[in-house]
Amino acid sequence: MKNTALLMLAAILMLTLMAGCGGNNSSTRNGSAESPNAGTSAEDTQASDIKGKVTFYTNRTDMIGKQFVDYKKRFEEKYPGVTLQFEAVQDYEKASKIRISSGKYPDVMLVNQSIANSDLPKYFTPLGDIKLSGDIWFKDMKMVDGQMYGISAGGSTMGVVYNKKAYEKAGITEVPKTLDEFYAACLKLKEAGIVPVASNFKDKWPLGVWTDDVPTIIGGKSDHKNVRADTDAPFTMDGVYGQSWNIIRELYTKGYLEKDVNSTNWEQSKKDVAQGKFGSYVLGSWVINQIIENGAKSEDIGFYPFPADNSGQPKAPLNPDWFYAVNKNGNVAAAKAFVQWIVEDSGFDDFAGLIPTLKDKQAKLPQLAEFQSYKPQMIETIPANDKSTQILNKAQIDESAYEQGFILSKNPQSVFDKMNKAWANAKQAIG
Repeated sequence: MKNTALLMLAAILMLTLMAGCGGNNSSTRNGSAESPNAGTSAEDTQASDIKGKVTFYTNRTDMIGKQFVDYKKRFEEKYPGVTLQFEAVQDYEKASKIRISSGKYPDVMLVNQSIANSDLPKYFTPLGDIKLSGDIWFKDMKMVDGQMYGISAGGSTMGVVYNKKAYEKAGITEVPKTLDEFYAACLKLKEAGIVPVASNFKDKWPLGVWTDDVPTIIGGKSDHKNVRADTDAPFTMDGVYGQSWNIIRELYTKGYLEKDVNSTNWEQSKKDVAQGKFGSYVLGSWVINQIIENGAKSEDIGFYPFPADNSGQPKAPLNPDWFYAVNKNGNVAAAKAFVQWIVEDSGFDDFAGLIPTLKDKQAKLPQLAEFQSYKPQMIETIPANDKSTQILNKAQIDESAYEQGFILSKNPQSVFDKMNKAWANAKQAIG
């Protein structure tokens, strides 16, 4: 795994350096046509033979009426017998679970670790027959019994995405390399009248980085969600979750987050970071292009590893984005054609600031070059442990909601006590 991470890091570095020299900145049950080609790849089927409606269920609400209009036009030009539709929601993870459990869900879905790999064949069809033009990253992440049930939309890493002009205004001349230096930078930003960190507390889902990525940085390993299946009390103050959540709690306590965290707005925050009203995000590289789309100049947006401790040794996770999955009861042929098209032809990975799914495709995000100039240790995400996922789902633990409570609570230990009780009961029930 370590060798794989190093190989991928080298590839990303090569691609970003090249980019720096370059130039640019409803399923069948819901009325879709039945497909006689359910087991046939888009490559093996003539474009004119692929017909019906195909719906993509997505979290990218910001692309509705914009980029998705172009995607629809271009895809339907290639597949004139297909009508492409987009359905977008903000709280995607919660909404998608409800749709899947109802038995009526769109043809192309996005899935992550919230669905156990062992459950994927219940809902989705294998995608190994989609003939992509080259090898892909993360191809084993959604593998079940030798069959691939998901293709990553791309990859990303996580750190501090910052407005260079805001840092300059606050007198910050070097990016922080330790947690104490990060707190000191936040103080300078606050004193300059700039919100140091956009948490998007109310929107909740952006808080996931403090449960997924920062614990990986603190522990130096990405297995924290898997090993917790072995204990009745995985949430402790001195563990990776306690250390991580206490960092954002400290940011809140010191007034380094939004003035009113209960009225944050995700879409507005991108404009505020672009304008330098907010100094930074602690999020993935995927957010960079969204800031630029909201008015920032690319050269004014930077990216550095988040210093989760005072060691001075930069670390960063290497993560897959969401995975495309195809409804086994949907318009399978058209859905597979769409997955192939969005990976190879749409340009979504570049637009989203993702490391391309195809290993031989050049990345076009110059901020990755800055990030890698700090020489962080890259920690590759490992496949999810089904038992851990099953316990979490059985316990109905919404980690970001509990994190909200932890941040605001005068007794954060009580939040962990409640989580551990629910976890232990679910673990015992599963056996």
